[in-house]
Amino acid sequence: MQTNRKNRIKSIDMLRGLVMVIMALDHVRDYFHFDAYFFDPTDMSQTNVPLFWTRFVTHFCAPVFVFLAGTSAFFVGQRITKKTLSTWLLKRGLWLVIAEFTVIKLAWMFKLDYSIILLQVIWVLGISMIFLAGFIHLPKKLMVAVSLIVIFGHNLLDSVAPTDPTTSILWSLLHVFNLVDLGSFQVFVGYPMIPWIFVMPLGYYFGSFYLPSFDSKFRIKRLFQLGAGMVLIFFALRAFNTYGDPYLWAGQDSIGLTIASFFNVTKYPPSLLYLLITLGPSLIFLGLVENWQNRWTQKLVVIGRVPMFFYIVHIYVIHILAVFAAIFTGFSFSDMVIDLWVTLQPQLRGYGFSLWVVYLIWILLTLALYPICSWYNDYKTNHREKWWLTYI
Repeated sequence: MQTNRKNRIKSIDMLRGLVMVIMALDHVRDYFHFDAYFFDPTDMSQTNVPLFWTRFVTHFCAPVFVFLAGTSAFFVGQRITKKTLSTWLLKRGLWLVIAEFTVIKLAWMFKLDYSIILLQVIWVLGISMIFLAGFIHLPKKLMVAVSLIVIFGHNLLDSVAPTDPTTSILWSLLHVFNLVDLGSFQVFVGYPMIPWIFVMPLGYYFGSFYLPSFDSKFRIKRLFQLGAGMVLIFFALRAFNTYGDPYLWAGQDSIGLTIASFFNVTKYPPSLLYLLITLGPSLIFLGLVENWQNRWTQKLVVIGRVPMFFYIVHIYVIHILAVFAAIFTGFSFSDMVIDLWVTLQPQLRGYGFSLWVVYLIWILLTLALYPICSWYNDYKTNHREKWWLTYI
């Protein structure tokens, strides 16, 4: 199967486009929702059902990004040698890490000092690609087995807390959501490497499902089987309430919140249950939409073909809109110059809008960005001789 831009797999682009749009909802909520400056939407003692599910649905984004990045690498590898693919992954990974520290950091914070370094989703995509550059040279069965062992077993490491400063810093980079103080600067580890760097190899080998030799009906059957199996494992482990996530679920004041507690899984770092309940339904979705084609799904396909472009542009647009919203409601531009994360800015307490306004802004933002993404997708298609376009 060729994997150039004229013959891409639409169902995969559709899924990627869908999670990009959903991701934008989470970022709009961060910058515009009144409650975001007072409590986390997954805090069962303060949240409500609509707010919780607004946050939960965005959990699908990061796992799908990382998993499908591996799948895309597999498709690239069908046209080049494995050695060349390793070089491509290294370059791509380094670019993403550099972009996280520069272009994307500026978008989030509107300042570019390095008193704080943010290690977020683009960083982990980049570092996962760098590791994948080496992993692809290992035997397939070994790499799949190691990845599954780490993903299913890494929650056994949740209680590990090294006391030695150097070891503690290294462990934070590997497996702890943490703000690491390094004296002259701090590192905010939002996305530790484990288990993300082992999710991407699974996505890489998942690409073989889309080889010409793989019958489409059999592929759809396998997607349903794998996805349903992951969801069933999630429910089985969560029901026992003993393993798979650092935090147990518990009965709440209402049925709605009790159900929310059941699904309240840990993203930083992603627990086993988190990955099961996000990647499982995503595989089912791929099976469902393999033969779907209409004007709405095509719009998702277009966005899914330019994910990095959408990611960078949407952050800048959201932050700029938030600056205007802050000024018009009695705050200042400087209040939207971020030190660590927008919802942690104490001076923004009292700023923000109701949840329905968040949804309205999100819808308008998505509609406004689509024509720009469509133009850029056409530009990339018509200018494949420009090598730098492959990085955005």
